[in-house]
Amino acid sequence: MKVKWVHFPLHPDTPQEGRTLKDLFPGRTDADIKATYDRMKGLMDAEGLPYGVRTHTYNSRLAQELGAWADTQPDSEAIHDALYRAYFVDKRNVGDIDTLVDIAEAVGLPGEEARAVLTERRFEAAVDADWEKARQFGVTGVPTFAAGGYGVVGAQPYEALAQLLTQVSQSTE
Repeated sequence: MKVKWVHFPLHPDTPQEGRTLKDLFPGRTDADIKATYDRMKGLMDAEGLPYGVRTHTYNSRLAQELGAWADTQPDSEAIHDALYRAYFVDKRNVGDIDTLVDIAEAVGLPGEEARAVLTERRFEAAVDADWEKARQFGVTGVPTFAAGGYGVVGAQPYEALAQLLTQVSQSTE
């Protein structure tokens, strides 16, 4: 089974320089934000995934365009893990072109081409199409895993993803 990344407009109104989580979630207290972090950290720890404490969110549109381009390059799967790590662990601004070029180079992609892809917005239409597909499927959160007309939303344990694949395989028999 081949994985196809489909991008989703999570907080697309976030400016390039980012915004604080308190600004993103007005009315939530520091305790609310910490409780959300603690819940996510527990889920990530259970799956062996790194997850850092963030105080800011950044616009991921250009990172999505970089990922869409990278998917057209040989041996590019590492970009998705690198973008995850940059955002959720290292607290890097994935809306910044220089940061994205550094990430691309770190996984062996050509930096000059990555910069051109981002500045010329070569994959803008591809990500627009992904956003439309996400709207059509009713995606409301990330990650969403979909296969064969079934799906699960949110950070899920391995067993939930295995159940999704079992459900798909049983429906095609």
